[in-house]
Amino acid sequence: MVKTQELKLHETHTGDIVDITGGLAEAVKQSGINSGTITAFCPGSTGGMTTVEYEPGLQKDLPEFFEKIIPSDRSYHHDETWHDGNGFSHVRASLVGPDITVPFVSGELTLGTWQQVVFLEFDNKPRQRRLVLQIIGE
Repeated sequence: MVKTQELKLHETHTGDIVDITGGLAEAVKQSGINSGTITAFCPGSTGGMTTVEYEPGLQKDLPEFFEKIIPSDRSYHHDETWHDGNGFSHVRASLVGPDITVPFVSGELTLGTWQQVVFLEFDNKPRQRRLVLQIIGE
């Protein structure tokens, strides 16, 4: 069985790390599917998803890390094409990827004790995000 839902994120800004674990767990519950996988996908090329321990230190560490390896204050070839100043956003999102898949058993996500699923906003302007959730299982 396959079920598709959406998860909306309101007004995200550059560097935001949004814990979407609860939204994924709720989608699994609403699906009525007992065991399977849930995939969250971000339509767009300036957002990404991963898992972290969602705590204040990492909420600072991750943006600082991305700023060090892919600085926002330098010129990117993308910026020469579109003149929108978000070349760094595209490179960061490409590194992380636009989706994540999590297995679930007996209606519960199989995440570790300190593991949460997060959406990372890389764009240089506020965004309204719509994540596509696809739940597959039985």
